[in-house]
Amino acid sequence: MELIIKLTLCYLLGSISGSMIAGKFKGVDIRKMGSGNAGGTNAFRTMGTHFALVVLFIDLIKGFIAVQFISTFSLDRILPNSSINSEILSTICGCGVVLGHVYPLYYNFKGGKGAGTMMGVLLALFPKGLAICFFFWLMSLIITGYVGLSTIIAGIILPISTAIFYKGGMTTTFGIFTIAIAIFIIFTHRTNIIRMMAGNENRFNKAMIFKKKT
Repeated sequence: MELIIKLTLCYLLGSISGSMIAGKFKGVDIRKMGSGNAGGTNAFRTMGTHFALVVLFIDLIKGFIAVQFISTFSLDRILPNSSINSEILSTICGCGVVLGHVYPLYYNFKGGKGAGTMMGVLLALFPKGLAICFFFWLMSLIITGYVGLSTIIAGIILPISTAIFYKGGMTTTFGIFTIAIAIFIIFTHRTNIIRMMAGNENRFNKAMIFKKKT
């Protein structure tokens, strides 16, 4: 019962969309702009840096709160016999908040792609892994200019860094979670993959070191 309650709370928290909240103050619906995605990348492309940073902060902090606080919140008064492993609880809460972000109840299940919220989850559970993933994300971005590809690469790096640096590695609940997240990130970025293969994916040219001369 504790697992169900906390999973539900984290899903509802994840359903609070940073781009939709920020959009309310600007009078815009980010889902009707650019790629139509309610995430930080589309927010940056369509509304600029400051708007995107607000979106990223909201999406990141809800991932952190879900794992750091909701998973550890005591329900002893209503569930006195509850005794679930803390790693399982925190991992399930991480799943719940990411799913809420991607499929938000409040916005007809049309949300972002989960990367920003996953950053908050990693900040709470595996900050070293977050730093490693961010390094590879940044290197990929400045070489290719593709934000989506960079996020996919960072997602693939996550279980690899978990196997090397996380205590217990891939034999832990968190290890299995990172594999699922890597697959999920590839799934949520499938349209980016299609656009890259077709040659019409947007590039963040200002971040690129190696640019083609025109």
